[in-house]
Amino acid sequence: APSPTTAVPYMSVKCIDVRKNHHKTKWLMPWGPNHCKKLKDFDEAVSRQIEANDIVFAVHIPLPSKEMSPWFQFMLFIMQLDIAFKMDNDLKENAEITLDVSLAYRDNMFDDWEEIAHAIEIRKLKCTFGSPKTVESEGRHYDCDFLPFMEIGSVAHKYYLINIRLPVNDRKGINVGIGEIKDIRLVGIHQNGGFTKVWFAMKTFLTPSILIIMVWYWRRITLMTRAPVLLEKVIFALGISMTFINIPVEWFSIGFDWTWMLLFGDIRQGIFYAMLLSFWIIFCGEHMMDQNERNRLSGYWKQVGPIAVGSFCLFIFDMCERGVQLKNPFYSIWTTEVGTELAMAFIIVAGICLCLYFLFLCFMVFQVFRNISGKQSSLPAMSKARRLHYEGLIFRFKFLMLITLACAAMTVIFFIVSQVTEGHWKWGDITIQVNSAFFTGIYGMWNLYVFALMFLYAPSHKNYGEDQSNGDLGVNSGEELQLTTTITHVDGPTEVYKLARKEAQE
Repeated sequence: APSPTTAVPYMSVKCIDVRKNHHKTKWLMPWGPNHCKKLKDFDEAVSRQIEANDIVFAVHIPLPSKEMSPWFQFMLFIMQLDIAFKMDNDLKENAEITLDVSLAYRDNMFDDWEEIAHAIEIRKLKCTFGSPKTVESEGRHYDCDFLPFMEIGSVAHKYYLINIRLPVNDRKGINVGIGEIKDIRLVGIHQNGGFTKVWFAMKTFLTPSILIIMVWYWRRITLMTRAPVLLEKVIFALGISMTFINIPVEWFSIGFDWTWMLLFGDIRQGIFYAMLLSFWIIFCGEHMMDQNERNRLSGYWKQVGPIAVGSFCLFIFDMCERGVQLKNPFYSIWTTEVGTELAMAFIIVAGICLCLYFLFLCFMVFQVFRNISGKQSSLPAMSKARRLHYEGLIFRFKFLMLITLACAAMTVIFFIVSQVTEGHWKWGDITIQVNSAFFTGIYGMWNLYVFALMFLYAPSHKNYGEDQSNGDLGVNSGEELQLTTTITHVDGPTEVYKLARKEAQE
């Protein structure tokens, strides 16, 4: 697949709008048959006595002779201001710029523009000046951070138009002390159509495969004479959350203007993360041979509780950003000091918690391995067939535990990297190039892992005859066997569980 996203730079065109009721009448186009009257620079505006309030920065998306496509999925815009130093118009400390912004669309070059959104937004300028502020330095540009500008969760139309005004009001102090703005540049980021098609194809292919294994797995459990144990229920719940993330509802975004798809995707992924992290804790806990609190969800509230709280916090944070953007695409939580600190705190705390969780998981896996090794001392006393059976069980279990750790490590890395990638335009210099192989690889890994779990943990219906099962641990002949060590029979525990319990008691 091609890289997940493309960044396209746009330079705004300075249009003159000298009519009253400015944006009530018509939209200003930077080029084309009905293009606006343009200004080369602000010196020309001064010489022609054109006020700042009569200048509109116009940007047409995409560039000439191209058109947007629903396959692009979303559009994210970052703003960069070119501000020159002038002795009599210096940039104040903590200066704020007020933007009067409008967004419109149309689907062919002859239709009228239809408004999508209009807002008055304030952005904080964070600029540094490398040279001493003297007369000789006049005309040099400040080095300013990127400003978050706009995000739309669907690209349903072919052409978009942005009109930006910088209203000046000396009495109210609006756009005063922001330096001499020379130009406004935008960077538009959208998902690549080729990557979207590969992503959709993966989802469409994987959905039935997980659904089929889920049906098969639950059918095997219902055939048993006992009720399902906690681990089996949790694996089934994990399968449901994987199916939820797999179902390719994104196909509808090609035909419908569903701007909430980004938020919906975040919620789906969040539910899966929470389920996966909870599953790993329960999975290891159920294999702690000497643990008394087993087969009950209440025994894991200390570990699962923080995961639920963390997931809820991230959901609230997401609603504050993408939820508000459904009404106002120009809104960003990163624009205020409090919002930026909150957003950074959320991401940093989530990253730290994930790393601590991973270390705790490694510790639990180590304990489980130590327990399993202790149980292996019982194997030489068994008959050959039974010993081979248990060696196979223990090998499969150890293999699955190592795969679990690898999967957990990759998931933690993926979460942190995806948060940094999403935020790097908003933070400034931090840039991480993530290619499509990473996204598709992690997604494929989750599906394979869930598939393998259901396959390996489905209860077995094989019966072992008298010759193989007598005399070792006093297990009933014809007892059902499976990989899990929890109770699996209405008459009593499985052999691995009995093996573990006997060792613990001794």
